[in-house]
Parts: sequence; structure tokens; C-alpha cells
Amino acid sequence: MKVEQIYTGCLAQGAYYIESKGEAVIIDPLREVAPYIAKAEKENAKIKYVFETHFHADFVSGHIDLAKKTGATIVYGPTAETAFAAHIAKDGEEFKVGDITIRVLHTPGHTLESSCYLLIDKNGKYHSLFSGDTLFIGDVGRPDLAVKSDLTKEDLAGLLYDSLRSKVMTLPDDIIIYPAHGAGSACGKNMSKETWDTLGHQKETNYALRNISKEEFIKEVLDGIAPPPQYFPKNAMLNKKGYESIDEVLSQGARELSPEEFEMTADAEEAIVLDTRKPTEFAKGFIPNSINIGLDGQFAAWVGALITDLKQPILLVTDLGREEEAVTRLARVGYDNTIGHLKGGFEAWKNDGKDVEIIDSITAEEFASRFQKNETVVLDVRKESEYRAEHVEDAYNKPLDYINEWMSSVDPKTHYYIHCAGGYRSMITASILKARGFNNFTEVAGGFGAIAKTSVPKTDFVCQSKLQSR
Repeated sequence: MKVEQIYTGCLAQGAYYIESKGEAVIIDPLREVAPYIAKAEKENAKIKYVFETHFHADFVSGHIDLAKKTGATIVYGPTAETAFAAHIAKDGEEFKVGDITIRVLHTPGHTLESSCYLLIDKNGKYHSLFSGDTLFIGDVGRPDLAVKSDLTKEDLAGLLYDSLRSKVMTLPDDIIIYPAHGAGSACGKNMSKETWDTLGHQKETNYALRNISKEEFIKEVLDGIAPPPQYFPKNAMLNKKGYESIDEVLSQGARELSPEEFEMTADAEEAIVLDTRKPTEFAKGFIPNSINIGLDGQFAAWVGALITDLKQPILLVTDLGREEEAVTRLARVGYDNTIGHLKGGFEAWKNDGKDVEIIDSITAEEFASRFQKNETVVLDVRKESEYRAEHVEDAYNKPLDYINEWMSSVDPKTHYYIHCAGGYRSMITASILKARGFNNFTEVAGGFGAIAKTSVPKTDFVCQSKLQSR
């Protein structure tokens, strides 16, 4: 028997490869399926099943392409309804894979069809539980994504409480918990950076598994949940209804465009120019009106949060050799309409004599030398929780997540200093402001991490959140 966790850090997502006696299953696969197929071929195994723990909201699963390419059967838990061929399992139903058994445990709460998969070894021992978004390490799945007119988030939280106590916590303490996500995912609020643990240790450390009443559980699990990113329900629908083959998406995104073709295509298709280079490189020079979301960060999550139309045409500017990576990571969250990339990258654009813009960016030390209390207007684009912990005195908290809501309050006549934690989000903010015609700002490179080391006055008190009229 072989069990392998395939963890993708940028999505904080865990897929699983399980093999026994030449038969294999994949649990919660990512959109690109070639690595799973290659792994099975290397092991001389045939992929028999694709198990889905639920309809994922934070990424588009590879279940459909994987089933088409391998002949595997897609399996969902009870109550799931799909627009494609799938086996809808019964609670307690078992599947043989080589000499091991996988049992379905229906655990509604995160969503109604949510299910865990219990791996039983050839000796009948309960080995591990693939818990999806029902149970994380340090947390449980948010119960607000499957709300309906007759089903509230409180109702779902109550179902989750029952599922955990009747289906999961009754299992042996030494069983290994393999969740679908870890720290950084928006599917929970308190996930550990660890990606697996024993059930016994989780009973000792996970707040949701304490000996508390259902009412207490509901209150705790709902407390502090941020609104879900706008792309979540759209990804869930793709996972239910189906999507375009990843091969076609990659082929379209591989289209190379000269600077002239790139410019003409951007105008003709009303495409977003997405520059995926590092923030520091983007600041030095970029194509006018392009948006910077760097690949070396939570790229897919920020694309999903900020680009509201999954069908939006996208043109890419990347570091050389990273074009396919960018297209793949866009497709993971349902952005399939990448229509090409700039051949030769930004250097080709610059060498062709095309217009170039820059971002006014300074170091934290330079910011400290310019800072004057009651005169310097600072926009802190971190999350509210980060801001509450500590921030520049009198700074305004304007989280990047809500830029489309607060941008109208930006005064073009006021000069702003913009920062985040390390420079990634502030450059996204700067690029969006620049594309929308705002130029009276300076980005602080290194973010609050660098500012905290300077003499700039700081506080942990909460300031007013509305921009001061000037």
C-alpha cells in the first residue's frame, strides 16, 4: 500500500495518491491531471477511482479530465448531483482498491454532500481518514458556503457538529487525518501549517473537537469568518457542471504574441494585461494599464478575489519560461480565457520602443525620513486582523480584498503612501490604482515588515477606516 500527499502551497491544497496491488485512486485532484497519470504509470498502476470529498469552491478539480483520460470512475458522497457521469455513493459504501478498502463516511456541514474517505488496510485496520473540508488540522471547514433559502449557516454548522461527533471522533485516536487544505486557505480560519496529524492529537488541540455543546460550537465556528472570495461559488458550479479540457486551455494560453500583436489583441479583445513578475521588477517598468499579481505569491487566490469574470480575456506578461505555469495556475481557479502571452516578455516590449510606465516605490527607511505626523496619509492594504495587531499611527486600513469598494474614496489631490505586509499586495494595489488613472501615491517596498524596524510611530489601536477628507 502506498499513500502520498501531493501538496500545492499556493492553494494550500492537498490531493492524494493511493495505490495497492496495481490499482490506484486520486482524492481531490487539481485541474492539471498529467502528474497523477505519470505517477500511476511509474508505479505500473491503473487509476480506478477519482474520489471527491465535496464540490470544491476554491479551485477547479481535475476529476472530469482525469476520468476521461484514464477511464476512472468519479465518486461523490450522498446527495451530490452532477451534470456528468459519476457514482453517487451511499453512506458506508465501500470500494476495493487492490487489497485495501475505502469506506465513504457522509459528513455534511461544510457542504451537504461533504464526505470523508476512510482507508482500511489489508488487515482490517483503520489507517487514515481523508477528511476533505470537514476536518482540518487545527480547524474545521467553514459552514457558510452552501447556504440556501431554507438552510442557514447556523443549520450547516449544526450538521457539522453532528458529523464530527458521530462519524469522525468515534474513530481510533491513532488514525491519520489527511485534510484537503492547510494554512493559507480561505476554506477555514485557523488552519495549522502542518498538513496531517493524528485524530488523537487533534482532539487535544483543535478547538472544534473540544467537549462543548452544539450551541457553543456553532458560535465558535462562525465567529470571525470573513466573507468568501467572489470566485468560490463560480468554481463550485464548474465542479458540478463541467468545464473545458485543460489541454485546450493550455494550448490557447501558449499562443505567442509579438509586442505589436499583443497591443492589438489587448485592444480588440478588451483583455486584462496581467503581469506576473515580481513586484520589484514590475515597479521598474511595465506595460501601461497592466495589473501586477506575482506568481511568487498567492497568485490564484488574488486573481480569484480581484477579477470578477471567469470569462474575462487575459493576456500574460511573465518571466521567460513561466508562461505555462501562469496559464495552469489561472485554470486551477477557473480562469480559462488566457488568450496568449507576450513573446520575449517585458524586455521585448521595451526593446520595441513601446510606452512604459513605472511605480513610484521607496524603501521603508526613505518613508521614515519623509514621515510627518498628521501630514502623511498612509493606506495600509493588509487585512483588518493584521492592521489591528499593529499599524502605522493614523494609517487608514483599506484591505486589498475590497479595493473596488473603497477606490471611489481616494482623493486624486491627496498624496498617499501605500504598504502591505511585505510588498506583494501593495504592488497589486498600486498597479490597479495606476490603471484606473490615479498617480498621486508612493508604494513602500518591504511593507510593514520593513516599516516596523524604523522610527515611524506605530500603534495597535484601531483607527477610523474611512479616508479623511483633505
